Amino acid sequence: MAETMKDVKTQPKSANYVQKVIKLLCEYLMLALGAAIAAFAIEEFLVPCTILDGGVVGISIMVNNLTGIRLSLLTVLLNIPFLIVGYRVLGKQILIKAGFSMIVFSSFLEVFAPMENMTEEYLLAVCFGGIILGIGVGIVIHFGGCLDGTETVAILLNRKFNFPVGRTVLIFNIVIYGIAGWLFGFDRAMYSLLTYYITSKVLDLVENGMNQAKAAMIITNEGNEIADMIYKEMGRTVTILEGEGLISGKKVVLYCVLNRLEVYELKKLINQADASAFITINDVSEIIGNHIKKKGE
Repeated sequence: MAETMKDVKTQPKSANYVQKVIKLLCEYLMLALGAAIAAFAIEEFLVPCTILDGGVVGISIMVNNLTGIRLSLLTVLLNIPFLIVGYRVLGKQILIKAGFSMIVFSSFLEVFAPMENMTEEYLLAVCFGGIILGIGVGIVIHFGGCLDGTETVAILLNRKFNFPVGRTVLIFNIVIYGIAGWLFGFDRAMYSLLTYYITSKVLDLVENGMNQAKAAMIITNEGNEIADMIYKEMGRTVTILEGEGLISGKKVVLYCVLNRLEVYELKKLINQADASAFITINDVSEIIGNHIKKKGE
């Protein structure tokens, strides 16, 4: 009888573990799919026309054109310093997913490189390349990964100096496109900038409105525990409010502002502490004042 009761108790735990494993495998499968789609857009549309993506990939395309070093190798090597920074900024889980996404992306660049190019018409390359790239990158970010390490530096600057993430990334890309214009002609820089604009808009649609800043409101019974986890794991402060539901009674309401790469990590932390918590996440058009504290302060 005791053994039967023990089996009944361990069965839900075992089923829960299997569900977590399946969910994790699905997430990594989607990361791989998104990375493959992005690699296809780069190799089959942008590279043949010397049109650059932003960030590390754009730098890699420039170096590839100047030196002949494989693009797949460059994207890995140039992202390594950013991954090291990312470990301090984003944490272990996001770092693993980012590293996995970058390796898959690099591998598929190698797969698509010898294939016949889809087009050498600049306008077609800009439009279709930008759309497909936006879909691929959007899928990767939606499932907690990252293909471009420059965003980790942008987040680090945001946390230390409260400098907007989007503005930092834009400055990086303006510098990259300026160098591209000087090296390959300013028409290439303008095509690249147009591609970047299309990619960002499609990425926003894929990721369901991915503005740089997000505001999360969490209604929970485990307010102090969740607030402490958010502060310790993500370095974000939380405003704790008191609320009362019409049926559920008194509740704790947490309000937190974060960036789009941290939304996945926030959901994961809340699910660990209180699976029944009610969460809403909204876009933030502007932030005035300092809403982030460094860990240890």
